[in-house]
Amino acid sequence: HVQLVESGGGTVVPGGSLNLSCTAHGYTYRTPCMGWFRQAPGKEREGVAQIYTGGGSPYYADSVKGRFTLSQGSAKYTLHLRMNTLKPEDTAMYYCALARPPCIATRSDDYSWWGQGTQVTVS
Repeated sequence: HVQLVESGGGTVVPGGSLNLSCTAHGYTYRTPCMGWFRQAPGKEREGVAQIYTGGGSPYYADSVKGRFTLSQGSAKYTLHLRMNTLKPEDTAMYYCALARPPCIATRSDDYSWWGQGTQVTVS
């Protein structure tokens, strides 16, 4: 049973920063893709940042490039998302997700496991 545990999030003023973290527990298959997605009220879910955990550079949505940084933690299947210069339009529920290979990191349909979500509010 795979479980994604997210932490971080909260409320910040515009221009502030937050850190999100996610760890996947119980995953025993081949090297996965992992990423962060978000959904604001009344809007569709969108990708924020994703990575193939076996190597390569992260992918970022255009709206967060230069402001958000995705990194892998020292523990296996752990992701960190550093969010700087936050804007009100970044307000959303943020979800961590994991996809078994073969996976295209940016394709949300590939992701089989999702966290419960953590709220980010910029106001």
